[in-house]
Amino acid sequence: MQKDVVSSFVAEVILQGDYTQMDQPYLYNRVLALVGEENLVQEVAESDLITLKDKLVEIALKNGKVGETLNEQDNLGAELMNFIMPLPSVLNQKFWQTYQTDKQKAIADFYQLSQKNDYIKTKAIAKNMAYSVPTEYGEIEITINLSKPEKDPKAIAAAKKMKQTGYPKCQLCIENEGYQGRIDYPARANHRIIRFDLAGKTWGFQYSPYAYFNEHCIFLDEKHEPMVINEQTFAQLLAIVAQFPGYFAGSNADLPIVGGSILTHEHYQGGNHAFAMQKAPIEKELTFAGFEDVTAGIVKWPMSVIRLRAKDSQRVVKLAGKILDKWRVYSDESVSVRAKTNDELHHTITPIARKQGEMFELDLVLRDNQTSAQYPDGIFHPHQDVQHIKKENIGLIEVMGLAILPPRLKDELKEVEKYLLAQPNQVAAYHQKWAAELKEKYPDINEQNVAQIVQTEVGKVFARVLEDAGVFKRDDVGQAAFYKFAEFVGLA
Repeated sequence: MQKDVVSSFVAEVILQGDYTQMDQPYLYNRVLALVGEENLVQEVAESDLITLKDKLVEIALKNGKVGETLNEQDNLGAELMNFIMPLPSVLNQKFWQTYQTDKQKAIADFYQLSQKNDYIKTKAIAKNMAYSVPTEYGEIEITINLSKPEKDPKAIAAAKKMKQTGYPKCQLCIENEGYQGRIDYPARANHRIIRFDLAGKTWGFQYSPYAYFNEHCIFLDEKHEPMVINEQTFAQLLAIVAQFPGYFAGSNADLPIVGGSILTHEHYQGGNHAFAMQKAPIEKELTFAGFEDVTAGIVKWPMSVIRLRAKDSQRVVKLAGKILDKWRVYSDESVSVRAKTNDELHHTITPIARKQGEMFELDLVLRDNQTSAQYPDGIFHPHQDVQHIKKENIGLIEVMGLAILPPRLKDELKEVEKYLLAQPNQVAAYHQKWAAELKEKYPDINEQNVAQIVQTEVGKVFARVLEDAGVFKRDDVGQAAFYKFAEFVGLA
């Protein structure tokens, strides 16, 4: 049926937003100003708001109201979706009003709104390839990230000519809320942040536009200050999981190589997802002197993890602070662990907090960012023989057992499959050795099982990646060295 797309969009805005029927002419004219007055009558099969928004962007392109780059079109799309968004003050008032009677409903409503307004890119996220692989450490999760659009060459060229304003300071700053976006900066017109108090400071709570797991969210400091891991970090993470029921909260490490991609702004990540590391059992129980009330132990995991559990979050914080202080200065040359070389500090922790019933739980992942002549990318970083699958930093999400692998692998692994089936192929040189090993390992490979075999082997490579990042290795020598560190902290 031929419909005026603007009218269809406005009808949905009135249905889903705070506008009323009286506002219809006003809304129609405001949308018209954005997309132009021609090519409006089109066949519209769906009344879905995001689909209608996409149609309007296409119309704007035909009418010369928007540029050809994806960033410019995203900016317009976000501006259109902003029509259904309350003002930040109104949204925050509604959130905390609902929170008083039903905390989980307040969070769920904000999550649904962030999807409905296309801030969370649900259509793009659906393109990701995701599966699980059983390993000795549990079900490792693999994601080949196809959701983030590749950089547009036209946008890159245009951005080089633009004057850099330095505003916003980074993509995590509060000042992103409502920002129009540029050719070289993402659209944020439809972006909203929930403010909350964290130990007397204002923090923000938002969702990740390109979520890697269920309800992937970000907690960010109102101030643009560098990331740091200290005792206060542990207190803040445990306070967050008390305030946001059902969510974990974790922090990337605060040093290069072992840290995340943004070290300039204090922030944590969270969400409603149970990772393999959370499900991993305690392998060796520990009791720390003076903290007999805190259950502790070494986790059966490829990386070096100490888990702490107690009803009293302050006791967990104090013990975690002590472990961090001891780790900062700890060296064991027998296993290449060094606290510093010259004046460069190497040790930090990736912490992950959860609340299960009345119990607070904190996983402390020991990190070391040394490099060497043999391992220039990092001694405790994916080694060169596995970098054909994963060579990027092992951040918080990977630490917990979810691999975020680069888009290149989608096509590259198809070529590996062709090679295994003795079909014409273009296997990348860096996959060749691995592919040859798979061919020898699986003589009965065929069309029916080849995809499953490659997926399984990618999972095994990722488990190896995590083992490389583990400070104390999984062999007898490494585990004895791990226990020796626990003794250095002070066992009962």
